[in-house]
Amino acid sequence: MSTGIDQAQRLHRKQSQSSGDSIAKVDPTNVDADVQVKDPEKASAAQTEVEEEEEEVSALTRGYRRFRPLVLVALAALILGWWICATILPATRHRWIVQTFWAWFFLIVIAFRFIPNRIVTRPIESVWVPCVHTPFFKLPYAIRLGMGWLALLGIVFGSAFGFKLQGNTSYGDRAISVLGLFVFQFCLWATSKHRRHIPWPTVLVGLFVQQAIAMFVLKSGAGFAIFKWIAFLASDFLAQALAGAAFFFDAETVGKHWFFVNTLASIIFFIAFVQMMYYLGVMQWLIRGFAWFFFKIMDISGAEAVVAAASPFIGQGESACLVRPYVDYMTESELHLMMTSGFSTIAGSVLSAYIGLGVPPENLVTASVMSIPASIAISKLRIPEMDEPVTRGHVTVDRGEDKKNQPANALHAFSQGALFGLIVAGQILTNVLTVVSLVAMINGLLTWIGKGFGIDALTLQLILRYVFYPVTFFMGVPRDEILRVSELLATKLVENEFVAYLELQAITKSANPLSDRAFTIASYALCGFANLGSLGIQVGVLSALAPSRARIIARIAASAMICGFISTLQAAGIAGMLV
Repeated sequence: MSTGIDQAQRLHRKQSQSSGDSIAKVDPTNVDADVQVKDPEKASAAQTEVEEEEEEVSALTRGYRRFRPLVLVALAALILGWWICATILPATRHRWIVQTFWAWFFLIVIAFRFIPNRIVTRPIESVWVPCVHTPFFKLPYAIRLGMGWLALLGIVFGSAFGFKLQGNTSYGDRAISVLGLFVFQFCLWATSKHRRHIPWPTVLVGLFVQQAIAMFVLKSGAGFAIFKWIAFLASDFLAQALAGAAFFFDAETVGKHWFFVNTLASIIFFIAFVQMMYYLGVMQWLIRGFAWFFFKIMDISGAEAVVAAASPFIGQGESACLVRPYVDYMTESELHLMMTSGFSTIAGSVLSAYIGLGVPPENLVTASVMSIPASIAISKLRIPEMDEPVTRGHVTVDRGEDKKNQPANALHAFSQGALFGLIVAGQILTNVLTVVSLVAMINGLLTWIGKGFGIDALTLQLILRYVFYPVTFFMGVPRDEILRVSELLATKLVENEFVAYLELQAITKSANPLSDRAFTIASYALCGFANLGSLGIQVGVLSALAPSRARIIARIAASAMICGFISTLQAAGIAGMLV
């Protein structure tokens, strides 16, 4: 406990010395009384800063603040009218599940701008606490843990053997996927750094939520419709960047689906849009909601919850920037979870690249969402928490902006995001080019050496595909396709997921494509940033954010990459139980 208190004190001193790490505005009414009396110059400076910030606010923003209730009521009426019309009209009646979900979601969000949260939370709390929470936690820990194991086993075996078979799948294949799930967890437990301190409730809840998400998407019409709609919405949204690409090139070039033109254009457009959403506060609101959910159900620190929730949306490096003031004070377990979350998911900025390669959008979205609770469970199983995190008990999202470079308006933020997107696209381009070339050079050297032993095509992929053979077997891939899928896993780890999905696309278009089951499992297994190139990116970004923790980051980076890799394999195995 003393370690946590010391960390909190150091954090407080650091925050008090830094003026750029907080997004909160200075309020003259909150200026300390001692400061006003003893140091009127500071109080005057604070007042001047507030006045300057108010002057910088645009007329549109001031108008919105003034007429905010009317604007929200009008928006709610518009959404309600759209929902009624869309439900009645025959052309859109077939998608009533999706449009009802999103329409009423936004209506509830607007309603709670006027309704205090306590009106809903207090009645629920008055029933939940005495009837569920208090009796449950009065039970001995062993009984509660046993109930958790029974719930997990029930949903695992129920999802694997409670649904009818599809395609070329057999119950034996599903049983292997179930066995693989327990083999992965056993290996993580056996290599855990502190087996006696594993937070089993966190692990069980993470595995349960991962399985529940998979069942909701793959075995319920509503879940599949919602996630498919989200996936195709993302695909159509990112496709709008092709209009800009066609302006610089031509429609014929865009139609060739070149990586340099189509994919990079979508990445630049998406990052620019996300930057604008950050300026408007939309991304912070979304991430804070996800983070609060995982913080409550999995008992992790606020910083861990924010990074885990943000990784599928903004990527492995950018998600760490959301908790930038706290990175230097994170425990070893927190740093490991942060890196594992980045390795086990993909960023929304590269979603269009995989969709363009023929991967079903719903598979990509589902795999990334499933990996959020899975990465938390796997990381805490590998390196349990031994200290007291500074952000234990609250969720904080930092915008990470420098006031000197803060955008003037949404359009300025979009422009800054486009410039940053160009930098990211350049990094992706150079990384793919150099890594592919480096692996080709190594494979050429191995082939030259292999010929001396009578082996004509000795490559890294050839070596690793046999190493990954048992791993691929435990995911439930059909026997005659294990080597082909394991080679894709080797390509992903040695090079990156871009190259692996390119090979998957080539196999799909070949005369001997993968079966539906093998293709689905492979598309889930490749959906993550766990590769050697990302290892360097993670170490570089986090070491820059937390120089004092650089040695710990470098020491646990490989472990986090392996855990992230296992997270994607586990998601693929769960998909194998349900297809």
